[in-house]
This record gives sequence, structure tokens and C-alpha cells, in this order.
Amino acid sequence: MTAVEQTAPALKEIFNAERLKHIATEMTAVYPRFNTKAFLKMANEGLADLSIMQRMARVSECLYAVLPLGYDESLEVLRTLAPRLNSSFVSISLPHYVAMYGAHDFEQSMDALKYFTAFGSSEFAIRHFLRSDLQRSLTLMQQWSLDDNEHVRRLASEGCRPRLPWSFRLEQIQADPTLAASILDNLKADESLYVRKSVANHLNDITKDHPDWVLDLIEGWPLDNKHTAWIAKHALRSLIKQGNQRALAVIGASGKAEVEMVGVKVEPAVIRLGEKISLSFTMKSTVSESQRLVIDYAIDYVKANGGTSAKVFKLKALTLPGKATEFVSRSQQIKELTTRKHYVGKHTVHILVNGERLASTSFEILA
Repeated sequence: MTAVEQTAPALKEIFNAERLKHIATEMTAVYPRFNTKAFLKMANEGLADLSIMQRMARVSECLYAVLPLGYDESLEVLRTLAPRLNSSFVSISLPHYVAMYGAHDFEQSMDALKYFTAFGSSEFAIRHFLRSDLQRSLTLMQQWSLDDNEHVRRLASEGCRPRLPWSFRLEQIQADPTLAASILDNLKADESLYVRKSVANHLNDITKDHPDWVLDLIEGWPLDNKHTAWIAKHALRSLIKQGNQRALAVIGASGKAEVEMVGVKVEPAVIRLGEKISLSFTMKSTVSESQRLVIDYAIDYVKANGGTSAKVFKLKALTLPGKATEFVSRSQQIKELTTRKHYVGKHTVHILVNGERLASTSFEILA
């Protein structure tokens, strides 16, 4: 079997023909007059050429086309359908229905998004309402950030992320992060990891445009709270990889690392695509005081034009006692990804400690 044949099914296959039948079956169970034949014919047409988000939208469009009901009645049917669907991602087609066909009824539509988010997420759908009525939507989402349900609280943060993947950017919030600041402040010590991840990702989005604003915000937070400290660390991950000294200081790792790097190597030094490399080295403290260190590594990937593009990877954070040594190793498979294509040639690996490049080695990819 070839490497291609062994790869996992494409993500878009969440919405395959079998899943469409499941949706039709469950729709018939909650609305016996549902036109299964018409739904499946429309939903399956050209399915192979559609991306996952296009397939998600297709489901909403087909539901709208075959349901002979007004918006209010359709929402009641879809509310009953939601807990019967066997995939949380498939459930996203229901809030998408609201975004496409409920713009005329803000209050009912937002209440539906709040309900549907517990079954998958309304994060994509709510952005349409933010785009059309920003202040009204944010005011409601601020209330949601205090809700008892973690899914609703997460929606308050995730839905207004400036750079949410797989969605359009919210240019107004991207330009002025203070617009959603009260939502983030309400969630800065949330007990739910699901919510904290969203807050951290929202803040990491903002660091791409307003790094100092994020640092000012986080430096004013009570970082002795373990939940808040967790958010801060993950929110600043991009700045930490860049060696931003303020970001490093927040996690207690500021200043130059006083260490000696020994035995830095990649094995094997020559590989073919699909094989693993192992990076290893020893760090020796050169001072008597303990040090808080953040260790990353960067690979200068060879590009098609012969140039290189660096990608930084997290290794570990640790407190190194005075005059102590620490052996560090990491394995990584060098394989094709949807986000990265590999090319033959010499790939340089750099060791970064507290944002400073302290050692380098390399490996070669053969044709």
C-alpha cells in the first residue's frame, strides 16, 4: 500500500453520502413530511468537488429548499433535530441556516445560535450578525460571557475572534480589540479549559496586529490565578516564539540564557520524505543561580525556489538549577502536510532559548 493510500480520509468526508442519509433520516423522524428524496438529490449533486465548509453550507441550503415552512416553524424543527445528529461538526450546518435565513429576526436568531452552539458551535454563524450589527451583537455576547453554560461562554469569545480560521476576518475588531475586551476580561479566569483555550486563541489573534495591547492587558491580570496564568502563557505563544522579552517575562523567562550547548545533532543526517528525525542536545548552566528557560527549535524549510522559510516548534519550558545539565530530545516525522510541502535539500535546525538562537545543526532530504 502506498503512502497516499494510507492517509486518513479527507476532513470533508464528514459530510459524505452516508452522513447526508443520516441527516435525512433524522429529519424525517422529527418532521414526517420531510422530502428525503429531494434533499438527497440536491445535497449529493457535485459533492465530490466541494470543500468541507461548502458541504456544510450545502446542507443548510438544501434544508431551506425542501422545508415548506416559515422561519419560525423551521427553527422549531431544527431545534428538535440538533440533539439527534451524530456529529458535532455536522451540527454546525444548523447555526449556518440561521445566519443565512434569519437576518431579519435578530432576537430569535441569536437565541437559536445560543441554543445550537451546545451541539457543535455557532462560532462561524454568529460572525454574520457581528458584521451586520456589531454593537448589538457584542452587547449580547458580553451577557453570554457570564452564562452558566461553558458552550455559551466559549461562543462569546470564539465567535468574535478577529482571525478565526475557516472564516472571514472581523475587520472592526481586528482594528480595535477594545471592542471585545470586556468579554475577554469576564473569561480571564474561567474554570473551563474549553473556554480558556478560546480566550487564549482570541488573544493570540490580536498579537498579530496589536502585540503591545495584549501585553498591557495580560500584565494587568492577576497571574497568580492558575487559570489566568494558563491563558496568558498560551495567548502569548506566538510572541514567545519570536523571543519577545515582555512575553517571556510574563512566564518568568526573561533575560539571556546563561548556558552552554553540547552535542547538538539531528539523526539521521540524511532522510527521505516520510522518515523521522531526532533532534537532541545537552544544556549546561554556566551560572550558580537557577534560570527559567523556554526552549524552542526552528527548521529552515527549503522552498520550491531554493530559498528557506522558518517554522518554530515548541520544545519545553523548565527551571534549570545552577550549574546543572539538562538533556533535551524530540522526534519529528518529516511528511507532507496540507499546510507544508517539503523539498529536497539541506534543512537547518536552530535551537532557541529565551528567544535567542544558541546553536544550529542540519539534516538533508533526498529525492
